[in-house]
Amino acid sequence: MISEKRKHMRINALNLSHVAVDDQEDTVKQAIGRTLNVSETGILLETHFPIESDQNVELTLGFEENLVSLRGKVIHLLNGETGKFEMGIQFTDIDAQGTEVIKDFIQRFRKLTQK
Repeated sequence: MISEKRKHMRINALNLSHVAVDDQEDTVKQAIGRTLNVSETGILLETHFPIESDQNVELTLGFEENLVSLRGKVIHLLNGETGKFEMGIQFTDIDAQGTEVIKDFIQRFRKLTQK
């Protein structure tokens, strides 16, 4: 039996995301990706290019009509089944309003799936 180590539950959600990879505060690569799942403290992000572990990223995530800008760090990288790359991103800098948008999105998603 596998024990769950995550502090926050993740929900499966597809949201468009703008990704900017930075290298010592300089943007070195930008792309559009999508979230595969979301929690209060991180996401699983899918892109067409890999982003190495420990790399810092700037993200703009679309949650319905709300955009949330934040910074995060790549925790792990997987080769996806579709030839794309999946990265676990831990949020490192997100403001209170962004956190509330994500919490609200997760709450509403849970209510919809419990019906």
